[in-house]
Amino acid sequence: MRRLLPYLAYLKPVRGHFILALLCALIYGAANGVGFPYMVDKVLPKIFEPTAARLTGLELLLLALWMPTVFTVRGVSGYFNTYLIQYCGVRILEALRLDFFRKLQVLPLSFFQRQNSGDLMSRALSDANQLQHTLTALSNEIFKQPATLIGSIGFLVYKAYNERGIILVLVCMAVIPLCVLPIRFIGKKLARRAKQVQSELGSASDVLNENLSAAREIRAFGLEEREVGRFSAVTGNLITYQMKAVKYAKALNPAIEIISGVGISVTLVYAYRANIPWNSFFAILMALYASYEPIKKLGALSNDTRRGVAALDRLEMVLNAPVDIADPAQPVTVGRLQGKVAFNNVTFAYKAGAPALRDVTLSIPAGTTCALVGPSGAGKSTFANLVPRFYDATQGTISIDDIDVRAMRLADLRANIALVSQEAILFKDTIYNNLLLGRADATENEVHQAARDAFADDFIRSLPHGYDTVVGERGATLSGGQRQRIALARAFLRNAPILVLDEATSALDSESEAAIQQALKKLVVGKTVLIIAHRFSTIRDASMILVFDRGHVTDCGSHAELYARNPLYKALFDGQNQS
Repeated sequence: MRRLLPYLAYLKPVRGHFILALLCALIYGAANGVGFPYMVDKVLPKIFEPTAARLTGLELLLLALWMPTVFTVRGVSGYFNTYLIQYCGVRILEALRLDFFRKLQVLPLSFFQRQNSGDLMSRALSDANQLQHTLTALSNEIFKQPATLIGSIGFLVYKAYNERGIILVLVCMAVIPLCVLPIRFIGKKLARRAKQVQSELGSASDVLNENLSAAREIRAFGLEEREVGRFSAVTGNLITYQMKAVKYAKALNPAIEIISGVGISVTLVYAYRANIPWNSFFAILMALYASYEPIKKLGALSNDTRRGVAALDRLEMVLNAPVDIADPAQPVTVGRLQGKVAFNNVTFAYKAGAPALRDVTLSIPAGTTCALVGPSGAGKSTFANLVPRFYDATQGTISIDDIDVRAMRLADLRANIALVSQEAILFKDTIYNNLLLGRADATENEVHQAARDAFADDFIRSLPHGYDTVVGERGATLSGGQRQRIALARAFLRNAPILVLDEATSALDSESEAAIQQALKKLVVGKTVLIIAHRFSTIRDASMILVFDRGHVTDCGSHAELYARNPLYKALFDGQNQS
């Protein structure tokens, strides 16, 4: 329970609704716990007791109205309690998911390399739902059921004590503590099963997400049955753990009912031997029954809480994850930078003991087109990713215009860098809005000019809705060349002094590559450009080439210089030309 208390702060924006819901819960509890036993004890004898005085029509009507009055108060208060609590619950879910999603936006890329996207989706949706359900149930029942329990036990103690003193009270109350035993036993079992269910839900989401993202490859390699088998395996495990959780969760009510049945039987025997009047006994019996019902519901609430804690554990993995890359406490104010990039004794490792870059020291003057060349895994992409602080150097410093990148606000730093990746990512939105990602305050004329500069304007206008055409998920309704030209147009629109090109033409046909190469010649003018080169045809205009090998920058120079003196560069260049 203590684990969930900090999250009740999510109720603050709806505290008025919550307080009103609690008042309704107290009214419900009083009507439920006291109203019915009182009716049996005081109202019914006046109607059915042979020795009772003859009632007038008005008196009979007033007594007859007791039951509908109790039911009305109970029903109306219960309805508004449930409605208001559900309203608070969906607001909790909205705020919790938003905080979860907001945290995902600031976590470093290294976090996502360690996690499965399907599992993260499951945490955001399924686990947040479970926690919302738990908080709603907790808020709903934590006052309503204790109010019912206190009301019924209060009436029970009062009536039993007046009938036969403390002995009858003890007989009636003896079984209630025993009801706690199955709650504790089942709760411990259910907590472990709940964690297993949530984990398996994450595994199922991960398999589904991976399948959807690789639909073309699955069909190309005939993997349909294999994928069905994989998904069947994880859903089979999920069903197994779900049924184990159901087994324990549904065992609670019968266990408490059996114990309460024994308690009622003991009370019945004692009442018979003590010659307790029937109306008094039935009033006590109703109070006993009314006290067992909230115990069952509180037991179920305990089980819900266990599930909620299991979901919370998974959510807190993200909510409490450290944000290693953040704005400094006192950032240096920067505007538009010139673009001089310098590495000073930089070492970086994704995993301890396996550096991807080793002791790199170099300077790239502003306005230089610099190509990064080397075998796969040599450190080229890592080098480029350190400049916008997608990662932070393990050792050493990286500066732009002699300012440490860690001294700048992330927004200021990244506003000075444009990125064009090998795979152009578009969002499921209009082409116009996808272009505006380059610079949100751009005018319509500037957007159209950027598209013309990237040789994208003609094909955009040929689409049925032009710039208002909604592209599919990840831009799937466009060809690779079209997506890449829109990505280039975004870079034109951003007009940042530093440009990172991660082999922006490697996956294109010759016609698209020619158009994009022509656009790039205009885009790179006056900028510091880092070209991650997998094909040497893309570096012919580079004024500076860095040769990477096993995390080291082994050489630096022009193509002619490196070809003449660097065996690795010569071997890579000749190998591509021969192929």
